[in-house]
Amino acid sequence: MTRARGETWRNWVTGVGIVALVLLGSWCWRTTVILQSVSAQEASPYAGMVEIPGGSFTMGRDDGPANERPAHQVFLPTFYIDRNMVTVVEFTTFVQAKGPTGPHGEMYLDVHDPDNRIQQRDGVWSPEKGFELHPVGEVSWFGALAYCQWRQKRLPSEAEWEKAARGTDGRLYPWGNDAPRPDLAFFGGLRGQTVPIGLYPKGASPYGVLDMAGQSWEWTTSLYKPYPYDARDGREDLTVAAARVARGGSSSSPPEGLTSTSREIISAMRQTTGHAYIGFRCVKQLEMMSQATTLPGYQGALVLRAYKH
Repeated sequence: MTRARGETWRNWVTGVGIVALVLLGSWCWRTTVILQSVSAQEASPYAGMVEIPGGSFTMGRDDGPANERPAHQVFLPTFYIDRNMVTVVEFTTFVQAKGPTGPHGEMYLDVHDPDNRIQQRDGVWSPEKGFELHPVGEVSWFGALAYCQWRQKRLPSEAEWEKAARGTDGRLYPWGNDAPRPDLAFFGGLRGQTVPIGLYPKGASPYGVLDMAGQSWEWTTSLYKPYPYDARDGREDLTVAAARVARGGSSSSPPEGLTSTSREIISAMRQTTGHAYIGFRCVKQLEMMSQATTLPGYQGALVLRAYKH
């Protein structure tokens, strides 16, 4: 072998080695993040959650669509909310434990939809490679309720979601009043398209909650009713089969759909199945730290709604 060919061979081997090390490091990092994401839930009752202090905030706005008016004050007690949306790998652990369908036939996960990222092989449910840290999609409203309850949490009301997104200064977006930019949120993509969670720290809410604009709409407990918001007027009855509100916008939403006040109407029928463009996160009240107390009717909601459908 000539000296030139020998140097070429050594350079090629060195290059392959560097690429292999980079790929191995990337794999190790992703594996570590995934394991931390799953195990964090077990380390503390509010691990991975952000505290939203009790008090009043401005809900809605006077210069927006009719269903966002009027702006009004709403008081909420202190609660905790997940910093990130529930990921594919996190929901996989739930499906492995509970299955994709509830005890009364209610769909948790639409396993037959081509956009579903959780598949079963040899009796084991696994996240699709490359999508482990994406927000989970194709989860029905029932599935979101059941997952949060399984974690001894619950779905947020739309009031809780909005306060966590905009704080108390009445801002239009989680990051402030500036128009959406590519470094603040994931938008401008295809319907149902997502990216891994936590890539837009500049777009965090005042409390540090991430991905509250773009990515995926998020399930809430709230029935779609006119403002002003009043949790005592029946809009938080989980046993009613009627339109409910999703929040946050999705990757295909226009800028006005990414506001912290935007309300997406989801019919009762659409709640029974999953959608690639709707994800969710959970909340936990202080009194839920020791027991899974929830909004009135939560424990029986799955049963009653399942029989109605």
